[in-house]
Amino acid sequence: MKIAIVTDSTAYLTAEERSRYNIHMIPLSVNLEDGIYEEEVEITASEFYDKVRNSKVFPKTTQPPVGKFVELFEQLAKDYDEVISIHLSSGISGTFQGAVQAAAMVEDIKVTAFDSEIACAPQGMYVLEAAKMAEQGATAEDILAHLESIRPTLGAFFVVDDLAHLQRGGRLSAAAALIGGLLQVKPVLHFVDKVIVPFEKIRTRKKALRRVEELLADAIAKHGDLQATVIHSNCEEEATEWMKQLQAIHPNVSFKLSYFGPVIGTHLGEGALAVGWLKK
Repeated sequence: MKIAIVTDSTAYLTAEERSRYNIHMIPLSVNLEDGIYEEEVEITASEFYDKVRNSKVFPKTTQPPVGKFVELFEQLAKDYDEVISIHLSSGISGTFQGAVQAAAMVEDIKVTAFDSEIACAPQGMYVLEAAKMAEQGATAEDILAHLESIRPTLGAFFVVDDLAHLQRGGRLSAAAALIGGLLQVKPVLHFVDKVIVPFEKIRTRKKALRRVEELLADAIAKHGDLQATVIHSNCEEEATEWMKQLQAIHPNVSFKLSYFGPVIGTHLGEGALAVGWLKK
């Protein structure tokens, strides 16, 4: 039984990771002043931030057309028996639903869509777990059961510089954005019931990052050894330094560095930092 693992570009897996674990990727797109770009294919994260920094038009994001999913699933049917398609939270994008619709349209292969209920590196953690199991010959049922079993150990908390991006993009309520702006708050945000909500409102960026560190320590105490990712919006130097500090504090945690690409970066803006984790 050969199982193909599909995800979308917002998992922000490296090309090497996708190649190593034979992961298939469907890109989302970002609409800029000078055109529409498929992220991870036609535009890099750094190119995106350079373009929008002086732009007068707020970027927009677009989920993949259902036809793209159908085309990929039909192509995979030639070599695979089943597909597990893992996507960013259905609460912030219609991408997962697009995969569900496409699954019902293909006849030669069984496709199961999995809602990560999150995005970015934590979504990618699910994808890598699934891909490693598929490589070892696990069944689709076993892979999906495993993903559900580790869901309670997954966490992600992030700090943004400007809530206006989330509010304009419709990913955060206007009231929450207004309160943050008026008080110059740097709130810690997280996903609840598939959507982004404030976890705590904190007055300074430094204190917000320290709070995320406390939340990571709490997760380690609860779940034991974790794998963790520090994620940044075009502030790699700061993120790298933070990751080194966290690694020194938690030597048993496996840390890596990732980024918020164009689609998620549209909603978070430059300067966002996050930590996501999952039980090893």
